[in-house]
Amino acid sequence: MRYGIPSLGALQAFEATARLGSFSRAAEELSLTHSAVFRQVSGLEERLGVTLFTRVRRRLVLSSAGRDYAGRIRHHLEQIEKDTSSLVARASVGHSLHLAVLPTLATVWMVPRLAQFARLQPDIAVSLSVRTLPFQFTDHPFDAAIYHASGMWPQTKGFKLFDEGELIPVCTPSVAAQGPVQELLHLHMSSRPDNWRDWYHTQNVTPSLKLHAGPRYELFTMLLAAVRAHMGVALIPRFLVEAHLQSGELIMPVAHRLQVSEGYYFSYPIHSDPPEALLIFARWLADNKTDTLYA
Repeated sequence: MRYGIPSLGALQAFEATARLGSFSRAAEELSLTHSAVFRQVSGLEERLGVTLFTRVRRRLVLSSAGRDYAGRIRHHLEQIEKDTSSLVARASVGHSLHLAVLPTLATVWMVPRLAQFARLQPDIAVSLSVRTLPFQFTDHPFDAAIYHASGMWPQTKGFKLFDEGELIPVCTPSVAAQGPVQELLHLHMSSRPDNWRDWYHTQNVTPSLKLHAGPRYELFTMLLAAVRAHMGVALIPRFLVEAHLQSGELIMPVAHRLQVSEGYYFSYPIHSDPPEALLIFARWLADNKTDTLYA
């Protein structure tokens, strides 16, 4: 047992009791006796030195500390369940892959291509989970990752999918008609707060102090949705908006582009031998990584 961490049985008994509001119902779910669950929860309270439940007119009620702790423990137990299921699936079948992906790239670029892979390799199941920040493979249950960076992650093997190329200003025609781009509301990407400033500086233009007053969005899908909702102008990778430009739904109010050096990469850890399913997927992805990028 790690120092300070209660037993898994005690945490399961507490979470079930908190969720079901009854020692008896928790005992039934866990296939334990009422007294066993009561002892586990009482022991947990004693170990933590915190009151997790109070009795109000014979009802079991979570304390404020207990309510917060229950939510956190439930989240971790669910993650343990997911990790265990993923491990069992890979061990028993050997044809299951779990990839960490960027949400917008997955929706616009990866998922449409997976249909072809599924037809070619129907015995290999590819699951996707969102990760927007770098991580260590040793700390997460992923076989591989697709991410945005200036180069390959350390201690990984893989290849570049494609260069991001350029960010372009886009908005709806009705927004563009409101005036010069400098006067439009600028929408921002939270993880790239300096994009607009760099876009202006490459034109030797000093942006207005109001530049950073616009709203910020965590994902490009959110940013694109805001643009399509006539909320302002945004800098977005061209490959994400090409279809909207072709249809005329969106336009470039000015032609100036911001060239970027980063790209999108696929990699997997080198600390262990990759499963055959991962090598098959990597070969397929390498053969299809840049086809019809702007389709």
